[in-house]
This record gives sequence, structure tokens and C-alpha cells, in this order.
Amino acid sequence: MYRKEFYIYNGDIPLPAVIRSYKETDFTSLAEMNRECFPPPFPDELLWNHNQLQNHVNLFPDGALCIEVGGEMAGSMTSLMVDYHHTDGDHSWDEITDRGYIGNHNPKGNTLYVVDISVRPRFRKLGLGKWLMFSMYDVVIHHNLERLLGGGRMPGYHKVSDKMTPEEYLQAVVSGKLKDPVLTFLLRCGRTPVKAVLNYLEDEESCNCAALMEWRNPFFHTS
Repeated sequence: MYRKEFYIYNGDIPLPAVIRSYKETDFTSLAEMNRECFPPPFPDELLWNHNQLQNHVNLFPDGALCIEVGGEMAGSMTSLMVDYHHTDGDHSWDEITDRGYIGNHNPKGNTLYVVDISVRPRFRKLGLGKWLMFSMYDVVIHHNLERLLGGGRMPGYHKVSDKMTPEEYLQAVVSGKLKDPVLTFLLRCGRTPVKAVLNYLEDEESCNCAALMEWRNPFFHTS
């Protein structure tokens, strides 16, 4: 089970924080947070349900992390282990995460795959997303996996989709010509692009596209 205690800063004020594996007693708080992060018209059926959360804690508790600030649930991040190679074909979020149920979690996989990351709106200027991401890097190292991988939304793409392909948009963000709320955040967390993926997730802003981005384990070793 994962647990890390530290301080984050709200301006000049330090606040106690903890990142830990979430458990069944957290499900109500996680559901409340999920509704805050994805308010209507976001479909209710796409919010976390009890069975999904139960699978997360039963199948891979190391990959089910939450962050508390001052004792209050402030964010979460979920992952599973898969076997992935760069020669593999494209996949959708539904396929790679078993629609968020992670029933396809593979304890012998080589890759930690991000299912989701969210931070409660009122905590979003405290850098909690980066802390959660760095904690998942800890999980990668602990399990001696090759990489962390996940599909990042590209919500700015719809503004230029008539002029650029998804791959061109991704490269424009990487080169600094454009900024994207999600992709730029991932770059600042140390993730690097693998490729753009079509039909990854139903997402109007991203034109259903995503950028597959990874973080490679500098300590990875073959046994």
C-alpha cells in the first residue's frame, strides 16, 4: 500500500498533505469529488461507480491513489498494469482500461497505464496533479516497470482541427508553438509523446483524439 506525507503550499502557507492508496471507506468521498470534477452535462454513467472503485482497490491498490490536503479529499489518480510495446496498434480508452473496471490488469505487464487523474476544482492551483503524477512514477519504479503510459486529452485541438492533423497539433505543442491545457501539463510532468491516437475517447473538444505520452523508468532493469 502506498503512503507519502509532505507539505504543499498555498501561497506562502504550508498545508499538510498525504498521498495514499484509497480504500473502500473513501468511496463516498471519491464519488463526491468525481461529481465536482465532472459536473453536468457530463453523463452520470461515465462517473466512477462502486464496482469500478471496488475493482481498483481489489485488483491493484498500488495504482489507486488519492491525495488529501488538511484531511480533505482533494484528488485521485488510478492506473493498471498492461503489457505494451511501441509496435502495438492503436487502442481506445475503453479497450485498454476495460471501461474503467481494470479487469484486464496484468500483474506481469511491463507498463503502468493511467486510467484517470482528477483534482477537485478548489484545489487546482496547488500543483496536486503533478504530485499525483510523480507518485505514479514511484509505483513504476517500485514494480520495475518500463514506463508509465496514458492517453492525454487535447482539448485545444478542436480550435485548429480544420488546419492541422492530430499529430501536427501534438508536435506544435511539443515545439512550444501552441499550448494545450492537458498536453502542456503532461510535458511539465516529464511525459514525452509517443504518438497521436484517433478514436481514443468520446471527447468533442479533442475531436475524439488523444496523445499517447509516456515516462520511462530510468531505473528499469531486466531480471
